Amino acid sequence: MADNKLPITDHLSDLRKRITNSLIALLGGFLVTFSFSENIFKVLTLPMRTEITFSMISPFVQLVPSKAHNTSLVFLAPAEAFWMHMKVALVAAIMLTFPVILYQLWKFISPGLLPKEKKYIVPFIVFASFLFFAGIAFCFFIVLPFAMGFLLTYKTESMTPMLSVGNYVDFCLKFILAFGAVFELPIVIVFLTRMGIVTPNTLAKNRKYAILVAFMLAALLTPTPDAFNQILMAIPIYVLYETGIFVSRFFVRKREEDA
Repeated sequence: MADNKLPITDHLSDLRKRITNSLIALLGGFLVTFSFSENIFKVLTLPMRTEITFSMISPFVQLVPSKAHNTSLVFLAPAEAFWMHMKVALVAAIMLTFPVILYQLWKFISPGLLPKEKKYIVPFIVFASFLFFAGIAFCFFIVLPFAMGFLLTYKTESMTPMLSVGNYVDFCLKFILAFGAVFELPIVIVFLTRMGIVTPNTLAKNRKYAILVAFMLAALLTPTPDAFNQILMAIPIYVLYETGIFVSRFFVRKREEDA
């Protein structure tokens, strides 16, 4: 860590500045995304109207109309549709301004870094953004179509699904944000190993606990209590855990070479 230590008041002042900058960027992004909230909402309904299929012949993976593609979305309160647009626009704004938020986070922690560590700002923003959007893409194209296809067709032959638009949007957005956050796990592991809090060998020896924690996190983060959706999140969490161990070994080895 860097030798120069700032007073706590300076840290608080800088934190307020970074939060303010992030909120300003988020507000600007929200004004943009709210103008396109109807289009964004139509995209958000794709997991309900399509499902992913796998085949041994080309095309190997494709989206096809879902068995529940005729499911209707209704709003049950006068303001439900309006708040739906607000939520969709807000989450879209978070996605749009995520690199800016990461930049503000880096600027806040950079005074405590060594000069040679500060040069990692671009790789940090690029890699963290990539993981965040990879988590969103995995959720949107893999998890949500599977989840909606399963939940809307499992033992529902004698029932007609009619979903509240607010409940559907909440369900999708919680999944999307949860997967986006969970996919940042390798960054967290690399940061912890870089700080010397844990070591790759320690993480590798505790794989059995990692599996348990993965399922516990999946149970907390998934918006439904069924085991099916929890497994869909637990498996990527464990894979990301192993990815974090692999990447952190590189940074630890590089730190030992520089020492």
